[in-house]
Amino acid sequence: MTNPSVTPPAAGRARRRASPGPARIVERPAPLREAVYDAIVEMIISRELQPGEHLGEGELAAQLGVSRQPVREALQRLATEGWVDLRPALGASVHVPTDAEADQLFAVRTLLEAESARLAARNSTPEHVDRLWKLQQAGVKALKVNDQDGLVAGNAALHAYVVSMSGNTVLADLIAVVDRRVRWYYLPIAKTRGKDAWDEHAEIIEAIANRNGRRAGDLMRRHTERTRQIHHERREELATEAV
Repeated sequence: MTNPSVTPPAAGRARRRASPGPARIVERPAPLREAVYDAIVEMIISRELQPGEHLGEGELAAQLGVSRQPVREALQRLATEGWVDLRPALGASVHVPTDAEADQLFAVRTLLEAESARLAARNSTPEHVDRLWKLQQAGVKALKVNDQDGLVAGNAALHAYVVSMSGNTVLADLIAVVDRRVRWYYLPIAKTRGKDAWDEHAEIIEAIANRNGRRAGDLMRRHTERTRQIHHERREELATEAV
């Protein structure tokens, strides 16, 4: 498989310091603490901030164009939610996900998304199916040009649309809780899943188009379980390489 490039924390910090001006400026219309929180989460998900990387309040504040206070508040919240580790005398660092955390997350995702696919098939219309195929085409295009960020975004968009088709707002709210973290775990394996993942998407769309809820749910379950398996295999490869 093609390994995603990993920038050592020190090099990542040096790169950001060398960049002219803030890399991201948070949107002011939103509550500032929420905007800063969202910005840092996206930096973690995209691996702009690498697992294990130290997070300096001053550096983040300068990068986001804000004061230290909203950054401090965001880091506290991120620590509570498991995105960041806070250690006395060491400060904040990006959390390093464990195999157990990934397994638990993907297991929950499998249950929720299988049910969303089943309901989506029951509720599908020709307009829904047309939209799904357009999202599928965007993902295949990203695959052809080796666009890793596009693959992650395309995968998330397609799954999110299936969830919206379910018509179950409680289910949608539950999936939204795990969606960001799924994207975080999915990024390193997006290229490895590659064509197989999008072939599986096509099968799911066909089942939804045929309003076959049982098949759509079964296909989605196998699809998400395969993602969990690939993630686990990737972690084992990295552990072997480190020995």
